[in-house]
Amino acid sequence: MNVKDISAGFALYQPGNLTDALALLERLGSDAWKLAGGNDSFVWFKERIKQPKAVVDLAGIEELRGIRAIPGGIEIGALTTLTEVERNPLIRAKYRLLADAARVVASPQIRHTGTIGGNAAQDARCPYYRYGLACYRAGGNICFADTPTGVNRDHALFDTDRCVAASPSDTAPALVALAAQMIVRSAKRERVLTTDEFFVGPGKDITRMTSLEPNELLVAIRLPAAWAGCHFYFEKVAERQTWDFPMVNVAAAIAVENGIIARARLACGAVSAVPRRLVEAERVVIGKAPSEALGREAGAAATRHARPLTCNGYKIPLMANLVMRAVRDATGGTRDV
Repeated sequence: MNVKDISAGFALYQPGNLTDALALLERLGSDAWKLAGGNDSFVWFKERIKQPKAVVDLAGIEELRGIRAIPGGIEIGALTTLTEVERNPLIRAKYRLLADAARVVASPQIRHTGTIGGNAAQDARCPYYRYGLACYRAGGNICFADTPTGVNRDHALFDTDRCVAASPSDTAPALVALAAQMIVRSAKRERVLTTDEFFVGPGKDITRMTSLEPNELLVAIRLPAAWAGCHFYFEKVAERQTWDFPMVNVAAAIAVENGIIARARLACGAVSAVPRRLVEAERVVIGKAPSEALGREAGAAATRHARPLTCNGYKIPLMANLVMRAVRDATGGTRDV
């Protein structure tokens, strides 16, 4: 039998409430692995690439589930499943962008168990890293993907500081476009982070993709009322219609007033280690009427500083075209897909 067919042993903890979970994480520190939906975790365990001493199973913590209206917006518990996010009437009515993004994650089976927190904060999909090689992200001193013979078709175009792995999440760009706040707690404190503060690129910390400390949990995500009911656009391009990660995806929240774009937030996934907010493209479109020509101008601005690797140059025109479509279709109402 292949040893990789069997997970290494670990101590399993199943706290029944958030207080107990945070106390466990405080005590166990970096020895603990936080288990949410488990779809990615069990692959790591089976392949023996990650061999934690302890696993803290969060599934029994009801406090981390649910979608509720709060003053100034809505709050989504981090353990809320992607299916619940996709189908929730409040999200579909006011923040359809996130429902659209959740709907295209993987397969229905995975969406039934996968969580919004787990999808947004998932680790890199680079095959060299996932196979357990000693790359920069794994603590080594080389990036196997960023070489003349490297397999890098799915890797980043931007912010490639040693590591060129790309963020694989579909929901993360939508959260960026909606100006979400990420609520992070430990036994000692609570932090309310912007998406810029939550997602981490290799220039800041090459070994992780979020700013979560070992003793912290992402407990909730808040969506502000400021972007409720805008025109929303989400599109994902992948090799397969289901079960696949994006080649590139785009998320847009655009407010059109009297035929003119008054406010806009645009983001792309799978082009950087973090979901990339397209600030230059936003500057191009604000104050102008939506059109295909304006969309092309925005797409050019969004891709201007791209650094293609040997095999992923196709992402540049793909990304530019997705941005063009998001801007072109900004009609002032929520896009009904």
